[in-house]
Amino acid sequence: MPTVFEKLLSGEWPCAKVYEDEHVFAFMDAGQVNDGHVIVASKLPFETLMDMDEATAAAMMRAAWRIARAVEAEFKPQGITVLQANRAAGWQTVTHAHLHVLPRYEGDGVELTWPRKEPGMERLRELAARVRV
Repeated sequence: MPTVFEKLLSGEWPCAKVYEDEHVFAFMDAGQVNDGHVIVASKLPFETLMDMDEATAAAMMRAAWRIARAVEAEFKPQGITVLQANRAAGWQTVTHAHLHVLPRYEGDGVELTWPRKEPGMERLRELAARVRV
């Protein structure tokens, strides 16, 4: 069954497209948090960042960079949040790899919080050794 983003890309559902290349396409989020809120999605139906090929992952960030600069120039936000979530526990709500370019303003109601832990340098080095590439 096609994802919502596949339906948007195919033209089955309408969208306000702002960018497209061979790997990704970007469009205005129908649920605008703030004016200029854009979604960048993979053209292929990868579920998560980890499922993508490297070319798509690079294209997604390149598109986000271009769009963030355009959003900043046009909407003059006080900040920009670029958010990419994976799987339900990681806050992903659409099972098709994508990221948000979200213009931000003081008091806009958007919150992103987590409990900060400080495990110490020895533990940080142990963790780094486990994920070093």
